[in-house]
Amino acid sequence: MSKNLKKIQVFEHQTLYYERDYDTVLFEERHFISLVKLNEYHKNKYFTIVHKGIKFSQYVGVVQTDDLIIEILPKSDNSTDDKKVWQGALIEMLRITKKLDVDNVGQANVNKQSIHLLDIYFEWFLNELEVLIRQGLVKKYYKEKSNVKTLRGKLEFAEHINKNLIHKERFFTSHQVYEKDHLIHQILGQALSIVEQISNGSYLYSKCKTIIVDFPEVKKIKATSATFNTLPKNRKIAPYKTALEIARLIILNYAPNISSGKENMLALLFDMNSLWEDYILKRLKNSKTDNIEVFGQKTKEFWNGVNIRPDIVIQNGLETYIIDTKWKNINGSKPSADDLRQMYVYNDYWKSTKAVLLYPSNISESPKFKNFEGIYENEAHHQCGLGKISIFNADNSALNSSVGLEILEWFK
Repeated sequence: MSKNLKKIQVFEHQTLYYERDYDTVLFEERHFISLVKLNEYHKNKYFTIVHKGIKFSQYVGVVQTDDLIIEILPKSDNSTDDKKVWQGALIEMLRITKKLDVDNVGQANVNKQSIHLLDIYFEWFLNELEVLIRQGLVKKYYKEKSNVKTLRGKLEFAEHINKNLIHKERFFTSHQVYEKDHLIHQILGQALSIVEQISNGSYLYSKCKTIIVDFPEVKKIKATSATFNTLPKNRKIAPYKTALEIARLIILNYAPNISSGKENMLALLFDMNSLWEDYILKRLKNSKTDNIEVFGQKTKEFWNGVNIRPDIVIQNGLETYIIDTKWKNINGSKPSADDLRQMYVYNDYWKSTKAVLLYPSNISESPKFKNFEGIYENEAHHQCGLGKISIFNADNSALNSSVGLEILEWFK
C-alpha cells in the first residue's frame, strides 16, 4: 500500500518539537518516539532528547520513519538560510568525498524540489543493480547440506545417523551447488527489499519493483557488519564492489520495528566534522602541484601506545605545514586553549613551520601567523594561525571550487 510521504528540512543543531508544524508538515508524537528509539539504537549519538523535542547535533543527512522524511542540513555561518542551497552543498560535499555518486543518478532527479538523500542513494543502488543484471549475474559454487532421497555428493555420516534412524530411505549429504543463490546476491536482495519498503510512495517504487522481477530468488538473510567482512575479494566479484558498498550503507543503517512494531526506519547520517575534513583534504589533493604532497591523518606515536594524528599534513619540499579542520562558526572569538595546545604539539612532532586551525566562513580570510610564546618564541617553526575559508562562491549559488588553491596560497 502506497504511503503519502512528507518531508521536513532542518539545520544541524536545530530542535524539533512534536505537535508543531514545520514547513506545513506536522511533527507528531509518534515520530518523536521513533526518533528516540532510533537514537537509543545508535547509542544516543545522533540527537539530544529535550522536553517534547529532538535537538539535532553535528550529524547531517536524512532519516525516514514511516511516512515522514527528516533531512538535516549543514549550516556553518550567516551566508544564507536557503535550505535548497545547503542541501546542494551537502550533496556536492558527499560527491567530492566519494560518499555519493551523483553522476550515476539522473541529474533531473537530483534537481527535483522533493528530492532527498535517500532517493539519491536508492537510485544509485538500483542503477548499479540494473547494470549487473544486464551484464549477467555471477553464479558461484557453494556447499549445500540437505536430507535427500537420492544419494549424491558426500554422505555426512554423523548427521545422517542422527536424522535418519527412522527414515531409512533418506540420506543426509553435502554437495556442491552452482547457481545465483549465494551470499553476494543474498546481501543485495536484502538491501533491495529494504529499498522496496522505504521507497513505497516515492517515484522510485515502480523502478524497484521492476528490478525485483528481474533479480533471482535468493534465500533471505539478515546481514550484519560481520557478514560483509566475510565477503571474498577477487576479480570475479569486482563488478559488485559499488553495489555492495551501497548495500552495506543501507542494511547497517536500517532499523526495522524499533518503535511501535509497525514502522521501519532508516537513517543515513554523516558527522559534519569528518565530512568537512574529508572535503578539504580532497580539494587540496586536487589542487596540489608536483612539488607539494598532501596527506590525511598521518599518525605518530605520542606516549605509551597513544598516537597523535593531525587532520592534514602538507609537505612543500623541506617545509611541513599542519591543518586542523573545525566545522563551526568561530565568528570573532578565539580558538580554545586545548586546540592551540594540540597545534603546538603537532608543530613539534612534525617539525612544522606553520599550523592552521581552519574554519568555514562566508568570507575567506588568510591566517595571521603568530609564534607560540615560550621556549620556542624566537624560532621560525611553532607558528599558528586561524584561517577562514569561504564555503560558497560569490553569489552563494554553489560551493567555492577553488578552496584548495586558496589554502595552498597561504603557505607560499
